[in-house]
This record gives sequence, structure tokens and C-alpha cells, in this order.
Amino acid sequence: MEEIVVHRYKDMELEGASIIINGFPTRGLVSTIVANYLIGSLNLDQIGALDSESFPPISMIYASKPKFPARIYADEASKVVVFLSEFTPTTGMARPIANTMLKWARDHGCRRIIAPEVVMVEDDSDGLEIFGIGSTDRARADMEKLDVRPFIHGMMSGISAVALNEGKRAGYDVIALVAQARSSIPDARAAAKIIEIITHPGLDVDVGPLYKEAEEIEAFLKDMREQAESMSVHDESPGAMYR
Repeated sequence: MEEIVVHRYKDMELEGASIIINGFPTRGLVSTIVANYLIGSLNLDQIGALDSESFPPISMIYASKPKFPARIYADEASKVVVFLSEFTPTTGMARPIANTMLKWARDHGCRRIIAPEVVMVEDDSDGLEIFGIGSTDRARADMEKLDVRPFIHGMMSGISAVALNEGKRAGYDVIALVAQARSSIPDARAAAKIIEIITHPGLDVDVGPLYKEAEEIEAFLKDMREQAESMSVHDESPGAMYR
């Protein structure tokens, strides 16, 4: 199995945190938008980075400073943690990334991982529904409290799938929140809905801009993903850049 190194930049007390976001890009842009929006809205600090020989050899430059393409952000007061990546992992990296995320969350006493996902549907209606999959009875009970309908039949893949399976095996709470993807619904709207579901009254996140500027945000992210592809032409599956 590929080794993933976690570089620690800053210590925070995150025990009991129930919002640990898997922000690695998936089929659509939902996980990327959720991760970046929470980082910006809550002003999360970078507390670590992930690295591996299998990660693309790129450095993200922000404010003239280099950053690893996979990073960990958090806030001690709100106890929100976001794993963010600017590239889409290859299939072979799904298992080591998921296991690294689970180990990190458990080592820090965090209560639950949330994985935003999308599922393609054929109809083109304007309705937007979010379904959930829980790894444990407690995770499924949390879904019920959040008024999230269970995803009954289907298949998950990638990091979220491994996290669900390993969470079940280890008795650790993982919830995949699955947004229905339609051509009539920008991913930013689905991301806003997921953020509304996972946040609580004490956590102030205004998702209004996501709803108002959904199309513009999605177009921007698609453009950044195309730029990442041109920069990482030798990588098997480069992903999106946003922050």
C-alpha cells in the first residue's frame, strides 16, 4: 500500500469534532466547493499537509507561498476540519488516503467524517435532494436527526466508499452525503444544501452567495480544473484548483 506522510504544522484541540470533511475531488465539484467554502467562510487555519510518492509533483502558490497540493485545515473553536486536495487521486490512492484520514480523525478524538458525493440522475427537473449513507447505527441515527433520507440501493466508489467500509469495520462514524447531479442544478447549489445540512445554529456559515452565484462559481472551478489538467499533463487524473 502506498505510504502517505502527514506533515504537522500546528496542534489544535479537536476532540469531539463532528465535521471532518473529505474534500478530495470526486466525480463532480460538490466536495471541492464544500471544502473551499468552509475554509473561506470559517477562516480555517492550515494545520498540516499530506504527501506521497504517488501524488503529482506540483506546488500550489498562494500569496507567493508554496503549499502541498493536499492539506488539512481546521478551527479549534468551531471544531471543523477540512481535508483539501487540488488534484483528483488515482483509483489506487483511494484506500491509503481514506485510511490516513480515518486514522488522523481517530487519533485526534474526532467524532465523525462527512464525505460529500454526487450521483448522476437522468431526469432534468429542478428539485434537489440529498441522500445519506451511514457507516454505523449512530451515523444513521445522526442522518435521521438531520432529516437526511437514506440512500437505499446503489454503489459508491473511491475514498468515500473505502471510508464507509472501514468505518463500519472499526465502528467509526462516516456519513456520505450524496447530492443528485442534474444538468439543471449547478454543483454549487448542491454544495450549499450539504453545508446547510451539516452546520448547526452555533456555526455561522452564510451559504447565500453559493445559491446566488452558483453558475459563476461552477464555471470558475471548471476553468481551474482545465488549467490543472494542462499543468499536470503527465499525471493520470489531475483535478481542480480553487484555493
